[in-house]
Amino acid sequence: MSADLIGGPGGTDAPGGTDAPSSTVPAEQAAAFVAERLADVPLEGRNLCVVVPDSTRSCPLPLLLGAVHRAVHGRVAHLTVLVALGTHPAMPEEALAAHLGYRPGELEATYPGTTVVNHEWWIPEALVSLGDIPAAEVAEVTEGRFEEPVTVRINRHVVDSDVVLVLGPVFPHEVVGFSGGNKYFFPGVAGREIIDLSHWLGALISNVEIIGMPGVTPVRALIDRAAVRIPAERLCLAVVVASGTKDLHALAFGTPEEAWAAAAEVSAQTHVRYLDRPVRRVLSLVSPRYDELWTASKGMYKVEPVVADGGQVVLYAPHVHEVSRTHGTLIEKVGYHCRDYFTGQWDRFADVPRSVLAHSTHVRGAGRYDAEHGERCRITVTLATGLDEQRSRALNLDYLDPAAVDAEEWARDPETLVVPNAGEVLFRLRS
Repeated sequence: MSADLIGGPGGTDAPGGTDAPSSTVPAEQAAAFVAERLADVPLEGRNLCVVVPDSTRSCPLPLLLGAVHRAVHGRVAHLTVLVALGTHPAMPEEALAAHLGYRPGELEATYPGTTVVNHEWWIPEALVSLGDIPAAEVAEVTEGRFEEPVTVRINRHVVDSDVVLVLGPVFPHEVVGFSGGNKYFFPGVAGREIIDLSHWLGALISNVEIIGMPGVTPVRALIDRAAVRIPAERLCLAVVVASGTKDLHALAFGTPEEAWAAAAEVSAQTHVRYLDRPVRRVLSLVSPRYDELWTASKGMYKVEPVVADGGQVVLYAPHVHEVSRTHGTLIEKVGYHCRDYFTGQWDRFADVPRSVLAHSTHVRGAGRYDAEHGERCRITVTLATGLDEQRSRALNLDYLDPAAVDAEEWARDPETLVVPNAGEVLFRLRS
């Protein structure tokens, strides 16, 4: 069985060499699609949990959540909206209100009968164990990279609901290939065990090898295997959004596996730009939606594949003054290094959460390490952010004063690629 899909590629050759959709799905059509799909789901008297992204993703959530609420209000016993933070900081009430489309303190007036909660990943009592995935099964889905059991823990609101609806966008992703679907459960509303394992698995495969890869990657296989343990009925409304906008290119409805697969096909033709040859330098003008280096580094992940050996990525984000409000202390202790730096001296880092090490390797990019020659990275990563030179270099990254960056001048250099609104669109070489 396949997902129901509206929108999709329009078959026009867009700038950058991708078959991007030639039109968007009007808001009225999107709302009608949501209403029609949910009308067929037996929701009467059942508890519904809707899992949504936080503000680090482009998505017209007020439009979509409003359509869901109209379709289910009066039918469900209760509606819970759960914000999938992963390990991001909790969103305060004012930010939640802007994100979901209600006035602060007036949730009931806009979405009667609804509770909105952050994923409280830092509170053990907020999570429920769904048991362990055995070591042999982990070895199977990770293609032999791990042979260890992993505990599957998930937010209690998911387990306490009869039906869970994932509602969110699909983009190329550095850990799993394409985001969306069951990724909103793991790592979105999960415990640390599977977050750490899945992220380190992605790091071992490497950003360049997995980002934007079609089909079920080993990381996707792992989180799909975890998701089948969820006792609630799982549904998904996966959307493809024009990066940096609220415009919808496509909507897919079905199981998380079906809806994600349909949306990922559209994302692959919408969110990937192809270059004919590598560039010497990339200037990523990082979107303001990323307010710490932990997320702003997507401006590196999405462009690493097109940077020539010995080249440079400059992350321009003067608005970023924090490494990570959650993980900053550990990251500043470890620094940013290539994968082989950690695997080549594992005893030094075995106690550091593997998701932190994964982030480190993704930011620093490909490289080699051995005891004789030390660390040799393929490219240079430079911060032109609100972090000063001392902190930037202490992280093992280069520094550039943001005031010295003239994006228009850099764009005139044929060896430089300037990427506006960096962080969601992937750049790859045609070959």
